[in-house]
Amino acid sequence: MKWLLLGAAVLLTGCAAREPEVRTVRVEVPVQVPCRAPVVSVPVWATDSLKKTDSLELKVRALLAERRQRIGYERVLLAAVAACQ
Repeated sequence: MKWLLLGAAVLLTGCAAREPEVRTVRVEVPVQVPCRAPVVSVPVWATDSLKKTDSLELKVRALLAERRQRIGYERVLLAAVAACQ
C-alpha cells in the first residue's frame, strides 16, 4: 500500500513539475466589417432652375444635361457600392 501511494505521489509530482506547452494557433474566421464608402451627394440637377416660361430649346438642353448628370451620378453610386463588396 505504501508503494502504491509512493508511486502515485511520484507520478503526480512528475506532472506538476512539467511546464505547459505553449503553442500559437492561427484561426481564420470571417468578420463583418462596416462599409466605409464615401457619402455620395446628390448633384444640383440642371432642370431644377427651369421656369414654365423658358423656351423649348432651353428646356431640351437642360434635359440633355440632366441626363448626362444622372449617368455620372449613377456611376459614382455604383462605384460606392462596389467599394463595399
